[in-house]
Formats: sequence, structure tokens, C-alpha cells
Amino acid sequence: MTLATAAPLARPCVVCIPARNEEERLPILLASLAGQEGFAAEAPLRVVILANNCTDGTVPAIRALEDAGALASLTLRVIEAALEGAEAHVGTARRMALDAGAAWLEDEGAPDGILLTTDADARLPADWVASNLRALRAADVVGGRLVIDADRAADPRLAELHARIERYWAGVRRLEDILDPPPHDPAPRHGDHTGASLAVPVALYRAVGGLPPLPCGEDNALVSLLRESGARLRHCPDVRVMVSARHQGRVSGGMATEMARRARVLDGEPYLLPEAAHWRTLILRRATLRRAFHLAGSARAEACARLGLGPDACAALETCPNDIAFVERADRILESRSAPARECPLDRALADLDALALSLREAA
Repeated sequence: MTLATAAPLARPCVVCIPARNEEERLPILLASLAGQEGFAAEAPLRVVILANNCTDGTVPAIRALEDAGALASLTLRVIEAALEGAEAHVGTARRMALDAGAAWLEDEGAPDGILLTTDADARLPADWVASNLRALRAADVVGGRLVIDADRAADPRLAELHARIERYWAGVRRLEDILDPPPHDPAPRHGDHTGASLAVPVALYRAVGGLPPLPCGEDNALVSLLRESGARLRHCPDVRVMVSARHQGRVSGGMATEMARRARVLDGEPYLLPEAAHWRTLILRRATLRRAFHLAGSARAEACARLGLGPDACAALETCPNDIAFVERADRILESRSAPARECPLDRALADLDALALSLREAA
């Protein structure tokens, strides 16, 4: 498989959106898509909406916007689907939306086009599409930073909690920069790559078999497949998306579940996260794997054996096209054998991350 190289900004693209009962929030998203820089009625932005199992006015709301001329800068394809049984979830809907978008570009003779996906309750800055396309010039996949689109009346304690949690994940990335900085994803970077903002070329999407239709975590599963194929994942700080702060979502385990968890923290529930030592062990292990990839023959096998990878695993890893794929595939094997990460309260986790980063810098 050949990975993407530098791409022109004008690369054809389509935005793919799963939506279920989103008559209130979807018009906000569509308005932000209609205002994307670089698109107009003469050169519209392609948008696929997979309206699945809607029992409200989601589709009539779309049609009303079209009739009012509010979406003149978009070319819309609305697909209504009735998903049944075990398939009635966001993973199936997002896959159907992405597959429809890929087919659209291929039918128009643009197999090198870009698939973008977001959530029906998101709101996008005007440069979202353009920033994704720019970031893809030096990457194969782009994840957008999640910015919580909170109501002005939100509890200020909640905003402070959001900031502390973001500090934690920034601290994890700081450890990466000290111990094993990713050359394809340099600082500054965020750490988000969810269905709220992903961009991937059609050819690469097809090469990994498309998005796994899981009831939850379908976005992370796709990113894992892409990275295991050797794709360069970029967390560009210029790509961002405003996500809903609502507590009642359309999928268990999604953003709404996390927002409900954070709300409970204000009532005294502890917010637990992996200890700093967990991240140090993980990052060093991945750094060792990265070095092992660049060894030849028996030297690589010996390095892998020291980590606990036997001959069969080493043989399976021989097909990896680059160190990204090697690290992802090997680490998945090792992670499956590891004990669950020890967790501690947020404030202690923050203090431990800061102390560890300071000690590592002093020792360098």
C-alpha cells in the first residue's frame, strides 16, 4: 500500500455525518458547513448525511434549510436508513456515511479525494475543511482537537475541571516529547482523533477495509487500523471542532457519557486516570520497539525477544511497511498481556506527571 504524500489544498473531499434524532443540533452543524472557507454555490462542498432510525424532524429540518437557500454552498446527499437489531448503532451509520462518501468521490473520478467525518451535534469553525486539507500535506490521517461547546450558564467549576483534564493529557504528550517524540506528529499537537473530526484519503480508507461497524469506539478502531497499516496520524492544532456538552447522547461511551461523568465529579465522584508511571513504561516500550524495527535479522529478533515477542510474533511483524506499523502491531500484542493501568485521582496524576517530566529533563 502506498501512503499519501503532499496534497494540494484543492483536493476533492466529502463530509460524512451519521445523524439520529438531531433536528435541533444538525442545523447548527449544517450552517457551519455552509460557511466553510473556499466553497460557494459555484464550487459547493459535498456532504453526506446518513439519517438512521430518526423519529423526529431531522430530515424535514434539513429540507427546510435547503428550501430557505441557507445551504447553497453545499451539495447534499441525504440517505434515510432503518437499521435493525444488532446493526442499529452509530458504527453502522458512520460506516454507511463514509462508504457513501467514498463511492461519490470514486464515481466522480476522484479516488484520491478526502473523506471527512464529524458528529451531527458538532459545530465547526470556518477553516475546518481547509485546515484538514493543509494538515494532510504532511500526514495520512488527521484528527481534530475537541473543544467543549459549553453553554454560557455552565458551572465555572466544570470549566476548571475540563482545563485540568486537558492539562493531564498535555502532560502525557510532554512525556512523549521527552522520551520518544513522533517525527510525523511534532509539538504542538493535541491528542484527539475521534469521529467528531477525522480526515482520511479514500484510497487509504478502502485499503484498511473501511470503518469497523462497532456500536461504540468505531472511530478509534478505524484509527488503529490506519496506524497498523503505517499511516502517519497528525494531531494538528489548527484543526478543531466544537463538541456538544450535553449529558444525554445517542451512544453509550461517547462524548455525552464523558460529560455526564465530569458532572458527577462536581458532586464528589473521584476522576481517576492512569498514573504517570504507566505512561513512562508505555512510551519507553514503544521507543524500544521503534529502535528494534530499524535493526536487521537476528538483532531485531533478539530485541523483540527481550520484550517478550516470540518467533511467531516476529515473523508476523515482518510485513510491516514502516516503524509506525511495527510499533502499533507489536505494542498491541504486548498490551494484551499487560496488567490494567493503575489509576489515581486527577490532582495526584497531574502532580506526578509534572514531577516525572521535571526529573527526566534534569537527567537529560
